[in-house]
Amino acid sequence: MQKRFPSLSGYGVGWSANRRIAIVALVIAALLAAAAAVAWFTGRGEQHQGRDTPSQASSSSPSEAAPKPAAGSGSVPGPPQIAEPVAYARAAAAMLWSYDTRDTSRDQQLAGMRAWMTKETTYADWASVSGQVPDPLLWSRMADNDQYATATVTEGHYPSAFKQALADDPSAITEAYIYVVTVNGKQQIAWKKGGGGAEDRAVTLAVQCRPNHDCSLAAIAPRVAP
Repeated sequence: MQKRFPSLSGYGVGWSANRRIAIVALVIAALLAAAAAVAWFTGRGEQHQGRDTPSQASSSSPSEAAPKPAAGSGSVPGPPQIAEPVAYARAAAAMLWSYDTRDTSRDQQLAGMRAWMTKETTYADWASVSGQVPDPLLWSRMADNDQYATATVTEGHYPSAFKQALADDPSAITEAYIYVVTVNGKQQIAWKKGGGGAEDRAVTLAVQCRPNHDCSLAAIAPRVAP
């Protein structure tokens, strides 16, 4: 059987504990200040701490920091015109869990993902999103094996900590209009010679949905209480 390579679903692998703390402070701000039970992503994230150092090939390399739109986006779908946070988060999760190395280069994957991000740099944590893409060598190995993935989203919801924070201070959302949404689903991975498999997926996203504007992705957020 063909060796299975890691997929684009190791959420949090590209950012350290300090980066995760920073994005909470910037994105969720006072909205989740009351939610003391926030639990950080661990496991895969801890295994990859330090990837952002300049001495290593990482998500801080020039091609990842600013993928060129001219490279196109391959099979990555463009962001939908959706103004409802949960619906947008569901679409974003499906995008993050899907890829096709057969017709999409790594730079195209990054460019396509970048198009989903908020243009408000104060709230955009591109590193948390671009960190989902394997490094160039691994992407090349995946491409050699024609690896691709499709996604099925089963549901999306506001975590209880987020809903409680909104109930405690409804006006807090009006500063950044950042909504925290947890999405669950399944990722189907396949590669040449019949290889493949499926895995359950879950991700918590920070989505910005200002009034009278389409939503955009701000970050892959820390996991909060269901």
